[in-house]
Amino acid sequence: MLLSDQDIEKYIQQGEIKIDPAPDFEKQLGPASLDLKLGNEFKLFNYSTISHIDPRDKKTFENLTKMIKLEDGKPFILHPQEFVLAATFEKVTLGNTIGARIEGRSSWGRLGLIIHSTAGYVDPGFSGRLTLEMTNIGQIPILLYGGMRICQLAFETLSSPARISYSEKKDSKYVGDNLPQESRLYKDE
Repeated sequence: MLLSDQDIEKYIQQGEIKIDPAPDFEKQLGPASLDLKLGNEFKLFNYSTISHIDPRDKKTFENLTKMIKLEDGKPFILHPQEFVLAATFEKVTLGNTIGARIEGRSSWGRLGLIIHSTAGYVDPGFSGRLTLEMTNIGQIPILLYGGMRICQLAFETLSSPARISYSEKKDSKYVGDNLPQESRLYKDE
């Protein structure tokens, strides 16, 4: 069941959902979602030096991206058809009874900004800053600034608590991420 604004606030107060730093409910809380802000770090792919990505070869992932950290108030320019990894400003921690879906905000979608390619689900027990897989599908560059409300989380209750949460699974790849994180697909069996 999707949580309403009242329930989101209640679950945050109870600690089942943790958002750090604490959200400004007046600005960030919607009827059934919570807006998150964009962080200052971006990972750009090294297109000119990488010939291919082999998901079975860990070496393929070495030097795949380079980190760009914005100075406060400076924009990141996302060009048409460009794909970049970014992270939310806030750290999100979910308890064993809550999952979440990350979605773009319609105001950004109307400019051609895609917030996530496929990874739109946040597992129960996840803790970290969320990596955003952003693409500008429009024809005009978009300026992005750290601290802008960039995405929204819709929270869902589970039918029962997860037996093993994401942070407890031995093969979880992205526990505790604090920066945009490129794929760790090479860890799959």
